[in-house]
Amino acid sequence: MTVTDEELLQASADLRVALGRLIRRLRQGYVAGEPTLPERSVLSRLDRDGPATPGCLAELERVKPQAMGVTLAGLVERGLVERRKDDSDGRKVLMSVTEAGVELLTDRRSQTTRQMADALARKFTAAEQRELIAAIPLIERLADEL
Repeated sequence: MTVTDEELLQASADLRVALGRLIRRLRQGYVAGEPTLPERSVLSRLDRDGPATPGCLAELERVKPQAMGVTLAGLVERGLVERRKDDSDGRKVLMSVTEAGVELLTDRRSQTTRQMADALARKFTAAEQRELIAAIPLIERLADEL
């Protein structure tokens, strides 16, 4: 069954509103000392995709190189990412996630992560939980395409 252009436009508008609300709620729950959403996004990308140049990260995250520089500087300062020379081109710098960065990503004790998991456990059926889990790669792919 095909989806009409009208249905896609409506779904896009609804998804934009829903994701906007979710992001605002996540930002409201920010705890000092925890990585910001941009920092967590960069850490996750480096963990998932491997080392990358600051310019490549800026392009993938759709931010200005200066903004990525600030994000990376904070992550380096806290020991969550490290800079190293590119073996194939010594003029380039590659950023990679450190062991501490990986630990932070996998730490399930994060307040916002725990709050979200609690809400999913309390208010969503097992089938709904599986649907949300299955949608994550699609949402990530959509973000990459915009």
